[in-house]
This record gives sequence, structure tokens and C-alpha cells, in this order.
Amino acid sequence: MNLPNMLTMVRFLLIPVYVALFFFGERFAAFGIWLLAGLTDILDGYIARKHNMVTTVGMMLDPLADKLMMLTVMLSLLWAGDLPWTAAIAMLVRDAGMIIGSALFHFKGKKTVPANWMGKLTTVFYYIAILFIYFQWPYALELLWAVIIFSFLTSLMYVALFVRLNRKMEA
Repeated sequence: MNLPNMLTMVRFLLIPVYVALFFFGERFAAFGIWLLAGLTDILDGYIARKHNMVTTVGMMLDPLADKLMMLTVMLSLLWAGDLPWTAAIAMLVRDAGMIIGSALFHFKGKKTVPANWMGKLTTVFYYIAILFIYFQWPYALELLWAVIIFSFLTSLMYVALFVRLNRKMEA
């Protein structure tokens, strides 16, 4: 358990804090917790790469913590009526597919593709879109749909990289 992995674990612990704040009507404080989770994500990745502390556990837990936090925020906004069901379902299908697919392939002994710049860009775009929705700014839903489409394109890219990586391993 190194520092980057501990920061990832902090993100898991921030999820119930976010939920409690959001559902007790403290949306701004909940938003701050969500931003703190995003900052720990940036920090743990930076520390892991800079100090050669990248671990297999971290490569599995880091995206899971990110996806669970995003799912939590998405469900809270859905519950509050700020997010349409169609967008929530599209986001859920994409994220669940990524999580389940990665887990299945990992346990089958296949190589998984670590996050790359496209995945990181997708996350940044989701944060921006959720920021717009959170504060009900103009064009929030249009921006979210553009990000959802972009995220599916990114997922297709990951699938292509996964197939290519595992073909090389089998050859």
C-alpha cells in the first residue's frame, strides 16, 4: 500500500461523504468533495508515475474509484431531477461496460489497457459537463450529450487497443 494507492482509497471514502452532504441539502459542500476527489485522482497519478509507484492494484482501483464517484454524482443529479434518465442510462451503460469488461479480461489473464490521454480527456470533459449540470448553466445537457458521444468513441478506441495488445501477447 503506497501513497498513490492510499489516495485512491481516500476517494472511495469520499463517496459516502459526498452522498451525505448532497442529500442533506449541502450541494456546494458536496460539490467541493467531488472536486477534492478529482484532485486526489490527479495527485495519485502524478505521484505514481513520477516516483515509479505504479502498481497493478492501483491500475485496477484508480479507475474503479473514479467510475464509482462519477456514478454517485450522476445518480444524485438524477435523483434531484437535474439529469435526464436517457443521459444517465447512456453514462451507466458505458461505465458499466468498461468496468465489467476490464474485470473479466483481467481475471481471464488478458492484458488490460491502462488509462491514456484520451481516457483522461474524457474524464476532464465529464467533469466540465457535470459542472454545467450541477449549477444548471445554459447548454449543460447539450454539452453532456457531446461528452457522452465522445466517451463512447474513446471506449471504442480502448477496445481496439485491447484487441491489438492481446493479439501481440498471443503471437
